Amino acid sequence: MSASAPRTATAWAFLLPALVLLGISVLIPAAMALLMSFTQSGLDVSEPLRFVGLANFRRLLADPMLLRVATTTALYLVGIVPPIVLGALALAVLVNRQLPGMNWFRGAFYTPVLVSIVVAAIAFRWLYAENGLINGWLGVWLGDRFSPIAFLSSPQLALPAVMLVTLWKGLGYYMVIFLAGLQGISPELYEAAALDGSEGMRRHLDITLPLLRPYVTLVAVISAIAATKVFEEVFLMTQGGPADSTRTIVYYVYDQAFAELEISYACTVGLALFLAVLLLSVVRYAFAGDRGLT
Repeated sequence: MSASAPRTATAWAFLLPALVLLGISVLIPAAMALLMSFTQSGLDVSEPLRFVGLANFRRLLADPMLLRVATTTALYLVGIVPPIVLGALALAVLVNRQLPGMNWFRGAFYTPVLVSIVVAAIAFRWLYAENGLINGWLGVWLGDRFSPIAFLSSPQLALPAVMLVTLWKGLGYYMVIFLAGLQGISPELYEAAALDGSEGMRRHLDITLPLLRPYVTLVAVISAIAATKVFEEVFLMTQGGPADSTRTIVYYVYDQAFAELEISYACTVGLALFLAVLLLSVVRYAFAGDRGLT
């Protein structure tokens, strides 16, 4: 027996509880969902599953609602990722200074990350209500000519209103990632750039952005994956409405599984979502992993 065998056995012993938990909570349900994608489940859970081959996948390709929820999810992704990247980078640059009280500002910007999504959703629903704080302020400023804005009951405004909750919750988290990258940049580079006449915003264009390119890619891909899987905000604030304007792919999976009781078809839609997220993960490792940002 080699000298490293006891170490290997010890390592596997420590990993075993986590691997068992991972298998029970993730791997086994994922395998069952994959299997159910090729079956037809009935309302009676005691009935055996009926193998239907690729019927669920043919239904998936012909489902008009899937195209609609995929479009909504894509709009959510496009509306979230650029503001997340730009906003988090701006916040990181802002708090990456040696000034009195700066740690307090860092903590304040990170606080929304610690807030439960349930609490955040309830708070924003109150803010968005027709008799809520936002409409109340606007009514005071604009007077009698103002009519309350239906943020969550308007098909045009509901999706941006939900996006704002995701932005508010996520900016602090991604700010920390950029802040770690900024603190890895040597101050001597900025001093050398200053000697060449690069000051203010110009030095960030010349020094900061090129050196933070791996972090920008990392944040963009991670936030894109999170936006693709958005569910809690939609479920707690709009439940996919109004007129399906906020119905995303994950909410569609939930609706098919627990409202329509189409368990097998929900597994098929979930498998399609898994492949999309897997593709984004491959992009993340392709662009960020090679640079040590795993």
